[in-house]
Amino acid sequence: MGLHYLQKGRSGLNEKIAIITDSGCDLPLELAEKYDIRVLPLKVIYPEGEYSDRVDIQPEEVYRDMPARIPTTSMPSPQEIKNLFEKVRQEGFTQVLAVHLSSNLSGTYDTVKMIAKNFEGLVIKTIDTKTLSMASGWMVLEAARNIASGFSLEKAAENLQNIRPKVHGFYVIETLEYLRRGGRIGAVASMLGQFLHLKPIISVDPDGKYFTFCKAKGRRKSIEKLIQIVEDKVKDQQIRLAVLNGGSGSEFDALVNRLKDLPNIKDFVISEISPALGVHTGPGLLAICIQEI
Repeated sequence: MGLHYLQKGRSGLNEKIAIITDSGCDLPLELAEKYDIRVLPLKVIYPEGEYSDRVDIQPEEVYRDMPARIPTTSMPSPQEIKNLFEKVRQEGFTQVLAVHLSSNLSGTYDTVKMIAKNFEGLVIKTIDTKTLSMASGWMVLEAARNIASGFSLEKAAENLQNIRPKVHGFYVIETLEYLRRGGRIGAVASMLGQFLHLKPIISVDPDGKYFTFCKAKGRRKSIEKLIQIVEDKVKDQQIRLAVLNGGSGSEFDALVNRLKDLPNIKDFVISEISPALGVHTGPGLLAICIQEI
């Protein structure tokens, strides 16, 4: 049983607000259930069929078959989005806050926004987080907490715009090949040039596109750089921290152990990169996602 939030609307009637996101936010299932967050699954597509992200395919299944089998991905179908809107409407919700991964990395936000404009019976506000993974997830959780504490739809949406500059994601990957295949390499490739021994720490810029935050010589030093980023953040402020695994084995456990006892971490979340995101990064991904408080 999730949590339902009733807010007083301008008409004086109670407004029941639903929160919708997509599986690209990498929110752990228990947190989504705690706050009654509805998650639209992205799609992982193999020649034999299409799978719903985290519903009927899990991250380890995707990584296990790489590089022999590399699937493609797609956003939720328009019909699935309509069906979810209809479901929450039938459950008595009157308003929806839809919070989605960067529109420059997926068509999900634009499709949800288009359908929302023509959907009758709900007031729907769509937010482009301009980021992905648990950087987006922290914004979804912020919205859920805001609404639980009595924020109106408009106030919760406004607050997300305010905290967007305070969420950051940093990603270490084993190879650029998967980003290159998916056409998402952009500024990462242009900054790396031909120095293939360098490992990029990838982040997302204010427009919601990948870029190279910094570079390190080799895998071990790139992981140390992730740790340094967190250590620098917690020196003089509190943060919420998520550490995410994308088929990186024991390196993930070691990273968690290095970070979990640092000071000034208010919330610490362990999660996995969703299969649909993992398709574009390949196995060997490690990520940290930070919300400055």
